[in-house]
Amino acid sequence: MIKIKKYAAIDIGSNAMRLLIVNIVEQEGKEPQFNKSSLVRVPIRLGQDAFTVGEISEENIDRMRDAMTAFNLLMKVHKVQSYRAFATSAMREAYNGKEVVDIIREKADIEIEIIDGKKEAAIIASTDLLHLLNTDETYLFVDVGGGSTEFTLFSNGKIVTSKSFKAGTVRLLNEMVVDAVWDEIEKWIKTNTEGFEEITLIGSGGNINKLFKMSGKAQEKPLSFIYVNSQYAFLNSLTYEQRISELGLNPDRADVIIPAVRIYLNAMKWSGARQIYVPKIGLSDGIVKAMYYGNI
Repeated sequence: MIKIKKYAAIDIGSNAMRLLIVNIVEQEGKEPQFNKSSLVRVPIRLGQDAFTVGEISEENIDRMRDAMTAFNLLMKVHKVQSYRAFATSAMREAYNGKEVVDIIREKADIEIEIIDGKKEAAIIASTDLLHLLNTDETYLFVDVGGGSTEFTLFSNGKIVTSKSFKAGTVRLLNEMVVDAVWDEIEKWIKTNTEGFEEITLIGSGGNINKLFKMSGKAQEKPLSFIYVNSQYAFLNSLTYEQRISELGLNPDRADVIIPAVRIYLNAMKWSGARQIYVPKIGLSDGIVKAMYYGNI
């Protein structure tokens, strides 16, 4: 006997917003299956407001309200039974973040929770990540967002330590990440990885997923440091327009992909990792899993 549950997750990031709808297939004596039913991504760059001016603009509040209204309607059409909506870095830092939450609740009937970097990292870690790890190996998990980057060190299948830094792609684009932050990240990575013999990176986020897709590699194969480095140089050699016209990148991806790759490269350099795996996971996947297993 098969039972199907429909859950949804809304991820309100600094670069874009996502609605993920998942069919959870339950069968007696078997592990539940999480099948993606729909994924909608809307490029509303809240971080541009939050990190430069300190507040979400009227224009983006209106766009966000429309997006959330659409998400609500889509969830109704899909007959979603339960959802959670989480906002990260941009909404955390905008001084009118709480006010925006109230507006969305009233106008779009969506309840948003603003979460900190630690909770964000924990939710992502509750995805299939643990199943993907060889328990006897050490991994540095790097999730690059628009406003912040979360680093989590795994060893023997368990979380050793994790930390969130205010170094995201939108911040880097606006030249808002000072050298001291890079120094802090370098020190944290080197200090926490030095006791381990070999480190492998795991990358999460829209930019590394795009880079991986461009490589044409099979999902379970890693990208090498040499490959990532050469792609970084190649992307830098193209203009913003060429990245859109020649590589087919979305306009809101064509600029942030370069600072994102820079973060992954530095993480590989400072941890001594020679390879990076790119599983298809993110905050929205984590939200659905955490909801199902009662972790949030």
